Amino acid sequence: MNELLTASATELARRIRKGELTSRQAVEAHILQVERVNPVINAMVRDRFETALHEADRADNERRTSDPRALPPLHGVPCTIKENFAFAGMPHTAGLVARRDVVAEEDCVTVQRLREAGAIPLGVTNVPELCMWVESHNRVYGRTRNPYNPKHIVGGSSGGEGAIIGSGASPFGLGGDVGGSIRLPAFFNGVFGHKATGGTVPTTGQHPAPENGIRRYCQAGPLARRAEDLMPLLKILSGPDGVDTECRAVKLGNPDRVRIGDLRVVSIPGNGARPVSADLVEAQAKAAAALAESGASVCVREVRELRHSFNIWAAMMAAEGGTSFTSHLGNGGELRLGREVVRWLLGRSGHTLPALGLAITESLPLPHGRYLRLGATLRERLLEIMGPDGVLLYPSFTSPAPRHFQPLLRPFDYVYTGIINVMGFPATQVPMGLNANGLPLGVQVVGAPGNDHVTIAVARHLERVFGGWIPPWQGHRDAVSPFRGSPARRPLLARRSLRPA
Repeated sequence: MNELLTASATELARRIRKGELTSRQAVEAHILQVERVNPVINAMVRDRFETALHEADRADNERRTSDPRALPPLHGVPCTIKENFAFAGMPHTAGLVARRDVVAEEDCVTVQRLREAGAIPLGVTNVPELCMWVESHNRVYGRTRNPYNPKHIVGGSSGGEGAIIGSGASPFGLGGDVGGSIRLPAFFNGVFGHKATGGTVPTTGQHPAPENGIRRYCQAGPLARRAEDLMPLLKILSGPDGVDTECRAVKLGNPDRVRIGDLRVVSIPGNGARPVSADLVEAQAKAAAALAESGASVCVREVRELRHSFNIWAAMMAAEGGTSFTSHLGNGGELRLGREVVRWLLGRSGHTLPALGLAITESLPLPHGRYLRLGATLRERLLEIMGPDGVLLYPSFTSPAPRHFQPLLRPFDYVYTGIINVMGFPATQVPMGLNANGLPLGVQVVGAPGNDHVTIAVARHLERVFGGWIPPWQGHRDAVSPFRGSPARRPLLARRSLRPA
């Protein structure tokens, strides 16, 4: 059991293909873990356990009757899907009460590609309301809690994915990232996540749907407990679908061919505006030292334009236009913000405070022209200092996972990830152990456009040096356990589906 809950998807697929493990065993082990941890963390908001077990049995039959070499790369491997991706037969609410009864009629392209590659989704996971906040909480499903300490947040918007993977209940999952929504949950939950170069993975089938050039900034991508899964998953997910006009055909590089000793590594300890905690500064310094010990050329730099990260991110997002967040909150109808704020104060609103706050702030004036020019300058500056084949080390956030509600006091700290989106750079989130309180540490590895394989190669190297994902049950006393409590004693196929919290 423990072995299956810590193996990579690549390893599970290899063992299933060789007949050392059945798909049913892998799927059942992860279902049992979901049933153990989900009452604590509320990460999976709707399951499809019975269907998944039937699909696992079918995968095992195919394994017995087919040439194993002809099986798809993820044959029989369990996974999870972020709820705002269309997944046939599953809820597609994005945490909006007005969409409570919406069920997807077909798979979006990224879900389809994972399933065609042989993956077996166990269910869908929680998000913030309309996927635009750093804490995964909404009025449809409730609040998701961190597997390392349930008093702390899991991040957003792929927060349910980060938590379910970090708890050992899924080897990998599908997330989306327009301001850090893959990397922040990966960071807060101690796992790996990759935000691809802009235009690599199609955004079709998400809600809210990215529009215009925001499709370049928003990228679907993998979260995984092991770094070796990132590039195989990215290859499965990438490529045009004929719908997303910003997505193009790319030739992804091979991380195996990256020589760490030949890299230029630039460590940027902060943006000069939002201070970073000492434990994260130390973790980033350790990452830089480990790369230097392997022969990489390492230097520490400050980039003054990064002080304006929030204004640059906001200006570049706004410049692409599209449907307003307020319109999305109204689900196509009129939303009177003043009245809705009063309703929230009276405890009668179906919306969360962060969502209402974003709707209010999006109408505030901002000198977009100045920050668009500054954004172009920043991009040129970062490309210059890292060079064509180098990487940046950069904080993921200002601290390890805050307690619930604390991000409301510092709402702009997500810009450490958000700024990378509008630059169009690839970035891999790398776990770097646990701090004294048992919370995950980590660092972003950022590369030049098209160098996804380089940032993933660095992530794999740092995993070898520092160990990568540390299961919660090896950390703090408040963390979830793989064996906490008992799953239902009824046979799996007789169990009830999860219900929204």
